[in-house]
Amino acid sequence: MNNALEEIKSTYKPYRFTKKKKVTIIDSTSGSYVIKEKNNDKVSKAYNYLAGRNFDYFPRLANNNRDDVNIFEYIDEVKEPKEQKAEDLIELVALLHNKTTYFKEITEDKYKEIYDNLKNNILYTRNYYENFYNIYIEEIYPSPSHYLLMRNIYKIFSGLDYAEDLLDNWYDTTKNDLKERVAFIHNNLETDHFIRSDKGYLISWENSKIDSPILDLITFYQKEYMNLDFEPLIKKYLKSYPLKDNEKDLFYIVISIPPLVNLTGSEILDTKILRTKLDYVFKTESLIKNLTSGDKQS
Repeated sequence: MNNALEEIKSTYKPYRFTKKKKVTIIDSTSGSYVIKEKNNDKVSKAYNYLAGRNFDYFPRLANNNRDDVNIFEYIDEVKEPKEQKAEDLIELVALLHNKTTYFKEITEDKYKEIYDNLKNNILYTRNYYENFYNIYIEEIYPSPSHYLLMRNIYKIFSGLDYAEDLLDNWYDTTKNDLKERVAFIHNNLETDHFIRSDKGYLISWENSKIDSPILDLITFYQKEYMNLDFEPLIKKYLKSYPLKDNEKDLFYIVISIPPLVNLTGSEILDTKILRTKLDYVFKTESLIKNLTSGDKQS
């Protein structure tokens, strides 16, 4: 990256460099650009594919001839509240999925692989928290973090029970459907990867690929569940890009599996970590309840 910047200096003659997370912004007399380390050709391939599907909501590549970095046009962002930004993002993601969706033939092995992976994940998570339970239940005077977990662990097991039951039903009803709906997915969604300017732009396409559209929803939810109310966001997405029942179920299954806690040994920090993980469990239960009640009413 440093060598690339030295060479770029001679080409663009920038008068200012600004470091921002994983990118460098250069300002020059010819314009402003974003320099980002290049690990593969996914971005240029994604741009070519999306342009062919009439989806151009991404920063233009100013130079694609380098092997070490990508040089993007700089987008001057219009600041907006995080909630509005999330709504604009979800609308753009629905458009992305609409413009790139197709059905591909698969075998039952694909669904069996998904089923087995999720089943193993559920089993591992259940055993993980049962180990905590078996240790903490013996404590006469539990610490605040242990007490917090034991007081709410029933919710963790409830989420796992829900995910496992729905997974069994999902597999029984889906395994004979040998056509899978896929789309081009961003695969790294968060509000920081959306920019509002003259139009909306999605940035950071390095993880993009063809896969199930629900993966974008899963990533977005798991990254931003603490910051946003997801019920109106998911409903807005579904209005533009309705999911099939088996896709909704798979979305509910994956987000219902509680995240693991990595305790540090610091009582204050561990209590905060547990509180965040439990917030995920409670928020997810409420989200699914509200979304599925809407399904039943309709």
